[in-house]
Amino acid sequence: MPIVTAQANQQIFQRLDAIRLEASKIILDKAQEVDLALACLIAGGHLLIEDIPGVGKTTLVKVLAKLLNLKTSRIQFTNDLLPADILGSSIYDPERKTFLFHRGPIFAQLVLADELNRATPKTQSACLQAMEEHRVTVDGVTHDLPDPFFMVATQNPRQQIGTFPLPESQLDRFLMRIAMGYPSREAERKLLLGESRLDLLENMKSIAKPGDILEMRNLANGIHTSENIITYVQNIVAQTREHSKSPKTGNLLSSGSMALGLSPRGGLGLVKAARAWALLQKRAMILPEDIQAVAVAVMSHRLNPTDDISGDTGTRMAEDVIAVVRVD
Repeated sequence: MPIVTAQANQQIFQRLDAIRLEASKIILDKAQEVDLALACLIAGGHLLIEDIPGVGKTTLVKVLAKLLNLKTSRIQFTNDLLPADILGSSIYDPERKTFLFHRGPIFAQLVLADELNRATPKTQSACLQAMEEHRVTVDGVTHDLPDPFFMVATQNPRQQIGTFPLPESQLDRFLMRIAMGYPSREAERKLLLGESRLDLLENMKSIAKPGDILEMRNLANGIHTSENIITYVQNIVAQTREHSKSPKTGNLLSSGSMALGLSPRGGLGLVKAARAWALLQKRAMILPEDIQAVAVAVMSHRLNPTDDISGDTGTRMAEDVIAVVRVD
C-alpha cells in the first residue's frame, strides 16, 4: 500500500532512492546492509557493525555521512583511550578565571566509534548516556548533542587479541547489529579492476541534508502499526523469553544457551526498525515481512550468550525465533 503521495513525501522518497543508488556504486553487492543501516538511522537508533577488518565497515559509514551531509567525527578506540577523550573536559582559562568546557568528538551528527571493543569497559561506558539520552554530563553539567545524533560502532570479532567484550547494557543501546561479510566473486572482481573506493567517495556529492533525516523520522513514526502486528511482535518477544519452556528437538532455540530474552527496549526497537523499513518500501503500514526483514539485525546481539565469542549464536537464535513464531 503506497503512502499518500504528497509533494514533500515524494521528495523524501526520491532522495532515499538516490541515496541507495549512489551507495550501491561504492558498496558493491550489499544492498541489504545499506538498507538496514539507513533504516537504523531513520528509526533514530545506533548501529553496530561487527566483522573482520577490510570488508567495508568504515567505507559504509563514510558513504552515509557524505550522502547525507552529516557533520562527522571519528573516534579510534584503543586500550589507553579515556572517557574525557570522547566526551570532552573542562579546562581552566586563566584570563577568564573560570573553567571552560571543550567539547569532545562525540559532539557530531554522525560518530564513527571505530573498533569500539578495543577500549576498556570504563571508556566504553562513557558512550552510554549519549546513546540513550542524546546528551552527556561532564562535571555535573549536562550538554545536549546534535540532532540528529547517530553513532555507528565497528567491532572486531571477539576472539581477536586485544578486545574487550561489550557489556549487555551497551549492546542493548544499539538498535541493530549487522555484518558486512565477504563480497561475491563478481563484486570482488569489480573492486579489483575498478577505481579506488576513496577516489569515488571523494567525488561523491551530497543528496540529502540533516533536516531530511528528521522528516524521514516523522514519516516513519506516522506509519500505521496494526493490532495484529503488535501481537506478532509480542509473540516474538515472548518466544525469546520462554525458549527453555518450549523445547524443540534439534533446534538451537531450545538449547538453553540463550542468555536473556528481549527486553521491552528490544521490542520497541523491533517496531521502530520495522516502521523505518516499511518507509524504505514506500508503504503506509507495517507488514509481517517488514518485521522479518529487520528482526535478525535487531535481536541477534541481544540474544547472544555472553560466553559465545563468535557472535554467531545470537544470529542463529534470532533466525530460529522468526521461523517458529507464526503470523496470524
